[in-house]
Amino acid sequence: MENDTFQSNSCADQLKALSEPIRLRIIDILRHGEMTVSDIAEFLETELVTVSHHLKILKHADLVDVQRNGRFMVYSLRSDLLQKGTGPSLQYLNLGCCRIEIPESKPK
Repeated sequence: MENDTFQSNSCADQLKALSEPIRLRIIDILRHGEMTVSDIAEFLETELVTVSHHLKILKHADLVDVQRNGRFMVYSLRSDLLQKGTGPSLQYLNLGCCRIEIPESKPK
């Protein structure tokens, strides 16, 4: 078997996890800092169980980290996932196999 420097399985798992719009929205929220499941659900105006399900998929794909803080589970992006690009305010997700540029946040 030849060497898979592209890490195809890992890359495919990560891209598959990002293929759902709500998961992309969760990634976008978490790039601003860590949050609890309840905070994410409130921000997205989505059921807690739905957000928990999607966070589990993102965790399994190694895109988010989770740690317990008392009785709460706090989620954050994997420490090396979010990178700064060369342009002003340009950020990207570094999946190892590829990069996904993130558009600049627009004020609400």
